[in-house]
Amino acid sequence: MMRKFLFATAALIALAGPAIAADMRLPVYKDWIVRTPGGAFYGQSLGDHALDDWLGGAQAGCDYQFAGGFVIGIQGDYGWTNAEGSHDSAREIGVAYHSKVKSLASVTGRIGYAWDRLLGYVRGGAAWERDEYWATTILLGTAYTARETRPGWTIGIGGEYAFTNVLSGFVEYNYYDFGTRQIALTPQVVGLGPAFVDINETKSVVRAGLNLRFGYAAPGASH
Repeated sequence: MMRKFLFATAALIALAGPAIAADMRLPVYKDWIVRTPGGAFYGQSLGDHALDDWLGGAQAGCDYQFAGGFVIGIQGDYGWTNAEGSHDSAREIGVAYHSKVKSLASVTGRIGYAWDRLLGYVRGGAAWERDEYWATTILLGTAYTARETRPGWTIGIGGEYAFTNVLSGFVEYNYYDFGTRQIALTPQVVGLGPAFVDINETKSVVRAGLNLRFGYAAPGASH
């Protein structure tokens, strides 16, 4: 049996679909609830919308394989996107709410088992996302804006196959949950007061990419 210490960097395209990887999109769900003290519709939902788009980025990490095939590791990844969505207010006439995801990052641990050149694994850890929000009205145009870096968590499952001792490919599914956070919307029109909404956000991502490995011996290979 052998042990190996693996370093990996990856140039990847992260793709997603609500049910199958073939759709290759980034589906995001956002629900807006009014939290402006004393405001109309306090505590009521203003509706929700979904976003989807391509996501591209890179990752780096390292793995250690124990005798017997068990693997543990840690990795970080960062992706760029321009996913945007909107919905008409469920409570107001002539008002729409918009959001855009600019980036997605995570730092995760993973544990798996290697069969020859194939590695199956689960991963989980912390996640962050860069979001932009805005509200528009028919009369005023863009009435409110906000942006934030949103923390959350992620968990996923995947498989990786070593084509050579330095090149492997992977496909994985990841679920992200950014919970419910209160967002302060900044007025963009004179005379408007501040507004607050709770936004709940979750997403599913299917990622596919290539890893370049250093100090790597393929599972099942001999020294």
